[in-house]
Amino acid sequence: MLPAVRLVSEAAELAARRHNGMTRKGRGEEPYINHLAEVANLLAAATDGADAELVAAGWLHDTIEDTETTPAELAQKFSGRVASLVVEVTDDMTLPKSERRRRQVIDAPHKSADARLIKIADKISNIRGRILPEPTPDQRDELSDYTAWAVEVVSGCRGGNAFLDDQFDEAVAQARSTL
Repeated sequence: MLPAVRLVSEAAELAARRHNGMTRKGRGEEPYINHLAEVANLLAAATDGADAELVAAGWLHDTIEDTETTPAELAQKFSGRVASLVVEVTDDMTLPKSERRRRQVIDAPHKSADARLIKIADKISNIRGRILPEPTPDQRDELSDYTAWAVEVVSGCRGGNAFLDDQFDEAVAQARSTL
C-alpha cells in the first residue's frame, strides 16, 4: 500500500483529472474539484489526519458515479478499502433521482461507519455549496428541498463523529437562516 501522504495526493490527482471541466451546482458554477477537496478536508479534520484511506475515499467518492472509473481500478491504484468505501457511497445512476434519494434515506443507517462519515461530509459540502448571498426564489427552493432531504439522510448517519455532526448542524442552521 502507498504511504499515507502519497495515497491522499494520488487520490486528489485522480479525482482532479477525472472531474476535469465539471462544475458544481451553486457557488457560481465553481470547479467540481472544490467539492471533493472540501469533503476530503472535512474527513481529514474529523479524523485528525489519522485515516489516509478515508480521506482518499473522500477525494474519490464521486468518481464511479460521475466518471468512467471502476471499482477495480480504485482497488488496484489505492486499496480494497478505498474502493469499497467509494462503491458503498455510490448511487445507482440508472435510477430516477427520486428513487436514488429515497434509497439514500433508507440505506444510510445500514452503511459502514466510515461510509456514513463520507455521507455526512458530502451533505455538509453540498448544503454549503447551495448557500448563496442573494439566491433567486428557485435557488431558495432548491436549498430548502436539498437541506430537508439531507437532514433525513444524515439522521441515519449521526453519532460516529461529533465534529462532523456539529459541522452538519451548522450548515443546516446557516441554510435555514437564508431561507
